[in-house]
Amino acid sequence: MGSVSIGQRGIRIAIDRGGTFTDCVGNPGTGKMEDDVIIKLLSVDPANYDDAPLEGIRRLLSRFTGTEIPRGEALDTSKIESIRMGTTVATNALLERKGEDIALVVTKGFKDCLEIGNQSRPNIFALDIRKPEVLYKKVVEIEERVTLEDYAEDPERNHTEAESIEKAGEDANLVRGLSGETVRILQRPGEQRIRQQLQDVYDGGLRSIAVCMMHGYTYPKHEALVGKIAKEIGFEHVSLSHELMPMIKLVPRGTSACADAYLTPAIRKYIDGFSNGFAGGLGSKSVKQEGESKGARCEFMQSDGGLVDVDIFSGLKAILSGPAGGVVGYALTSYDPQTKIPVIGFDMGGTSTDVSRYGAGRYDHVFETTTAGVTIQSPQLDINTVAAGGGSRLFWKNGLFVVGPESASAHPGPACYRKGGPLTITDANLFLGRLLPEFFPKIFGKNEDEGLDADASEKLFKELAAQINEEVSGGNKEKEMSLDEVANGFIQIANETMTRPIRSLTEARGHDTSKHRLATFGGAGGQHAVAIAQALGISQILVHRYSSVLSAYGMALADVVDERQEPESKVWSEEKEVRDYLQQKMQELKSKSMVTLKDQGFSEEQVHFEEYLNLRYRGTESALMIVKPSKEEAEKDYNGDEWAFGKAFVKQHEQEFGFTLPDRDIIVDDVRARGIGKTFEGLEKTVDQQLKVVKPNELSKGEKQHGSKKVFFEGGRQDTSIYKLEDLATGDRIRGPAIIADGTQTIVVTPDASALVIDTHVVINIGESSGQDQAIGTEEVDPILLSIFAHRFMAIAEQMGRALQKTSVSTNVKERLDYSCALFDANGGLVANAPHLPVHLGSMSTCVRKQASIWKGKLNKGDVLVSNHPMFGGTHLPDITVITPAFSSDNIIFYVASRAHHADIGGILPGSMPPHSKELYQEGAAIKSEKLVSEGHFNEKRITELLLDEPGQYPGCSGTRGLSDNINDLKAQVAANQKGINLINTLMDDYGEQVVKFYMHNIQANAEASVRSLLKDVYKRFEGQDLSAIDFMDDGSPIKLKITIDPEKGEAVFDFAGTGPEVYGNINAPEAVTYSAIIYCLRCLISEDIPLNQGCLAPIHVRIPKKSFLSPSDNAAVVGGNVLTSQRVTDVIFKAFRACAASQGDCNNLTFGFGGTSFEAGSSERKETKGFGYYETIAGGSGAGPTWHGTSGVHVHMTNTRITDSEIFERRYPVLLREFGLRSGSAGSGMHRGGEGVVRDIEFRIPVQVSILSERRVYHPYGMAGGGDAACGLNIWVRKVDKRSIDRNSDSKAGDAKSDTDKSASLDEGGVVEDLEARERRIVHADKGDGEAEGEVEYRYINLGAKNTASMRPGERIIVCTPGGGGWGKEGERSQVLDKVVDPKAGWRMGSVAGRQSEAEASA
Repeated sequence: MGSVSIGQRGIRIAIDRGGTFTDCVGNPGTGKMEDDVIIKLLSVDPANYDDAPLEGIRRLLSRFTGTEIPRGEALDTSKIESIRMGTTVATNALLERKGEDIALVVTKGFKDCLEIGNQSRPNIFALDIRKPEVLYKKVVEIEERVTLEDYAEDPERNHTEAESIEKAGEDANLVRGLSGETVRILQRPGEQRIRQQLQDVYDGGLRSIAVCMMHGYTYPKHEALVGKIAKEIGFEHVSLSHELMPMIKLVPRGTSACADAYLTPAIRKYIDGFSNGFAGGLGSKSVKQEGESKGARCEFMQSDGGLVDVDIFSGLKAILSGPAGGVVGYALTSYDPQTKIPVIGFDMGGTSTDVSRYGAGRYDHVFETTTAGVTIQSPQLDINTVAAGGGSRLFWKNGLFVVGPESASAHPGPACYRKGGPLTITDANLFLGRLLPEFFPKIFGKNEDEGLDADASEKLFKELAAQINEEVSGGNKEKEMSLDEVANGFIQIANETMTRPIRSLTEARGHDTSKHRLATFGGAGGQHAVAIAQALGISQILVHRYSSVLSAYGMALADVVDERQEPESKVWSEEKEVRDYLQQKMQELKSKSMVTLKDQGFSEEQVHFEEYLNLRYRGTESALMIVKPSKEEAEKDYNGDEWAFGKAFVKQHEQEFGFTLPDRDIIVDDVRARGIGKTFEGLEKTVDQQLKVVKPNELSKGEKQHGSKKVFFEGGRQDTSIYKLEDLATGDRIRGPAIIADGTQTIVVTPDASALVIDTHVVINIGESSGQDQAIGTEEVDPILLSIFAHRFMAIAEQMGRALQKTSVSTNVKERLDYSCALFDANGGLVANAPHLPVHLGSMSTCVRKQASIWKGKLNKGDVLVSNHPMFGGTHLPDITVITPAFSSDNIIFYVASRAHHADIGGILPGSMPPHSKELYQEGAAIKSEKLVSEGHFNEKRITELLLDEPGQYPGCSGTRGLSDNINDLKAQVAANQKGINLINTLMDDYGEQVVKFYMHNIQANAEASVRSLLKDVYKRFEGQDLSAIDFMDDGSPIKLKITIDPEKGEAVFDFAGTGPEVYGNINAPEAVTYSAIIYCLRCLISEDIPLNQGCLAPIHVRIPKKSFLSPSDNAAVVGGNVLTSQRVTDVIFKAFRACAASQGDCNNLTFGFGGTSFEAGSSERKETKGFGYYETIAGGSGAGPTWHGTSGVHVHMTNTRITDSEIFERRYPVLLREFGLRSGSAGSGMHRGGEGVVRDIEFRIPVQVSILSERRVYHPYGMAGGGDAACGLNIWVRKVDKRSIDRNSDSKAGDAKSDTDKSASLDEGGVVEDLEARERRIVHADKGDGEAEGEVEYRYINLGAKNTASMRPGERIIVCTPGGGGWGKEGERSQVLDKVVDPKAGWRMGSVAGRQSEAEASA
């Protein structure tokens, strides 16, 4: 074996251990690309070696030294300069749930906080709700409590001064936390009790714990105490949340601590085994050793794109270790700091595709993502995963081409892998000629010595094409699709699926997608790159020569990183005092980072820093991580001021969100320093430098050609030249159609593109697209185009939603995501509604149709309508709908609309959700039909009259308490609508107006056909049975339903005859709400992705008795109809279909606050009291079904809004959250048990008005098929009573107090309040009212009923106990629960796009 000359710097090795293959890149120390050696080997091959990275290093060392090193011999590290690795050990442990058994240690009252999470369900249309399992085996609750003394929504902006944690005495009750916020210590933990609790855990066999206390990010002393005791007991690993990521938010910080405790032991075990394979040891400490046993540097790639020494690599930061290398690889090889053209990374693998972006010379990070069902709070590269890869399966469902999300995985793999697998994208590429079997390794078949099986792919395509043609052509041979057309159709749908998140990734941050390059890598990327780029308007694609091992190559190029971050709460100011304070804090972080990097062998000259402030506007939670401006940026934009963080924030806020809030303070949430140790300087020439000097050599036909074959492109099969990459020289240019291949990748160059070979890349340039090659007819429906338009219409609604969220100001829209956006035809019929809120699904079209009718012939371009009245298609008054018509010449061709829940629109109570409203005017502003914008002019004067002046003229009512937020959000709705119109205009430019209108109509026909098919199936299932049901609201009002199905036509009548009359209360529901409930239920029952549009209701005939509470009069109060009655209508429909037991049937609407505006009696002067309002809905239990258990602590059916994180809740409002946990005993029993409700116990620290609007406090959520009913809900007011006044009064008063207690207890089936007195004795109250002393007050426990409002004093509480879900089947019967076999990647959602997508899916 010949040796390779080893450079002075020693051998450098970079490794990416993937799920299937381990890629190794070695360099003898010269740093030259031509000297690199690449080895690719199986990650798991126990017959030949125990550890793939170790085997790869052995082979590289043998190659470089010229001496074959025997397997099993310890490897000599003296000639190795560095080993760099990315590993999937943590990823796989998380996906497969094979980490360490751990315990969670948390503040008392929050043992279930991670199970409840943000209370939303992952899929709004799944009745069998499946939330990811928690990582811990046991929970320990510590009796300790701190809270924040001041609150952000305080209109007076009070600030309590206190000494720092270091200076304050041990007994101080008020201290200044690390964030600068004043912390009140309510209860200190007892060391002896903690020791006893942890010893019990240790004795139970657990050796790793995660610790997360309320407000531990700013007051870490209690967490630190637990950590100290745990280490003394002997726990091998202790993860303290404040050390891992000191950022506010209890749930993400808690799940992050759990992930670290769960994964780090697995990482350490792997590293210990890996290190044992070396003679000299690994890591910076071993390098410092004297003598012959000098070790080698060993660093692991972290999720943030930086390397870290092997000794301090942790589980929390290892989750994206492998993918991060790929991002670093393409970023450093594709981006030129001179031309500054941003790059989109496109990594298409077997099961999924990762997309990311690199621009401005720095990585995009996200700080909170959900990966494999676990929310992680830690800096991670913004890598977004799409469930479409080479192994994505192909389906024909409900008349549409569908790709994924199911995957064939590695086993059995695609059909062509010779293991009997299903049809996949890989099979489609193979069948169309875009994959070349001769370039694939012969590893298939029984003896693993055969190539790809093209016949297997063709056989399955013939079967699928026959099924499609049978449905589409109706026996007419001329309408049949060819096999090529079918296979290409699936490719087109896959490309459409992948372009949506790429658009979102770029446009959501204010970037133009077309101004990027596309860098493609991964096994399957080259086959799709040109089509993806064309769809995005990108003209240039970069394919690195090492694209198949780019993750490993990225490790070789990466820097060592040390991150430091501390919380803060300062108001940003240009004043010297504030700047000096923040600069000092930054310097302290940089100093700590420098020490760590010096310990790893870096000199000060090799270290540089990125400095960040995490900033947000007061009253919002949309923080932006702002990097310190560079010298160049400072000179250009900020008059040379390099610390112009405030101005940089305003600029970035304008770019990302489209607006600024100049009248609001800018809050500093965190100070962050990223220390970067530069290891290897000087890459090869950049792409742009090479393109400047390269001399293209146009290859003539046949020159350097390896072969040719017929390959399918648009229009048919074409003769396509095939080239081997290694045969091509720098400067060679190839015109498409062509395929360039080597042993690891296949690059498809389409007919209108060309490929230029340079030293480091293949550069593909895309010519001017000729648009549609042929005119698209509107005589017959093309099922491929129908599928594409289904994607496009939905994408438009989704992008409208993102635009609305971006440009809105209020918490309700921006964070709770309480909005919907949709697209409608010229008649107001729904075409596409993004899956935002179920309760808006059918009701928006009622509104748009009504307004279209009223304004027919009276609208002009630039007009925008606004309405919220229930008789005009509204749901309840806070939901304001904004409608924009789109014109072609003078004709309206479609409408777009957005509906958003406004936090306040006036009425008798803050929040505009009064529990006791009797008339519509008490619920706030009611707008029937108005022009919000007239020919481009926003009519602020008129909308101010409607929202502020008119509601305040009614007795006891206020105008809106948040006019500026209302106006800002309405403008955001107008902007979102305009976004929708622009996108449809683009679609019309691409396809033509008639084609778009044709497919608008046919996508509705497709949904109609799906529902007709469902109804026919339901008839067969229940033939002869009575499909009817009845249930009751808590006031006794019945909802009665009889469903009659016509099996021939596939139609159904939903007849609500027998439903109760209109109510003198607020549970009346406009007819539109019932339509929404019907669409939602049908979509759940179909359990397939169908377009949600007007077609769903075409086969449904709804009969609602006039003057019933489902069809109330104009002035009836309706605020509860939207949030309560809608849930009961849903329960009744599912009951009629015998689909599942009842869920909690409630939204548990809680509001509190103070302040408002009104007119004084006899005066035209408006009186204003500054205050705040807060609104939340609270989760409960879901109902069990024939094959599933119910789920606990989750939102159900018509809502899915998130709950405010407990720490944010206490930071923003004057409250103390005493408990937020599951309500044990509230679920219905049965063969399949229902889900548990929750307990939410809130103490108020100032006087506020508190209102609860709820249901299921009298009528139980029903069980089904013999299952038990669930417990009703219960709302308790813990009220302070002056004992002296009790003593002065008669005994009967005391008796009354006791009877209240007894009444509460008897109603409490969930077992929460049966021992209220004992519960009270444990509580340390945060506040006492004026003149109160110990022993002078006692607490009474008063049942508020389902709907009530009360003025609560400091120290008083509301305890909301929500209902559980009903059970299914008789207890003791054999369970029929189906354990779905889920591809592990199905839970793998990461990056900002996935976050926004899951928010959209999970918000309601």
